[in-house]
Amino acid sequence: MARSTARPVVRLKSAAGTGVTYVTRKNRLNHPDRLVLRKYDPVAGQHVLFREER
Repeated sequence: MARSTARPVVRLKSAAGTGVTYVTRKNRLNHPDRLVLRKYDPVAGQHVLFREER
């Protein structure tokens, strides 16, 4: 089975206000419709919520 190469890229912006962003593949998230994701923010030094920029 061929894999689709059209994977949407999602930008995640830190809700902590540090300006840190992550770029991630949409289908690698646990839930495809989730707007908030907890990731490590190196500026804040802790795990914080990241919101999708749509």
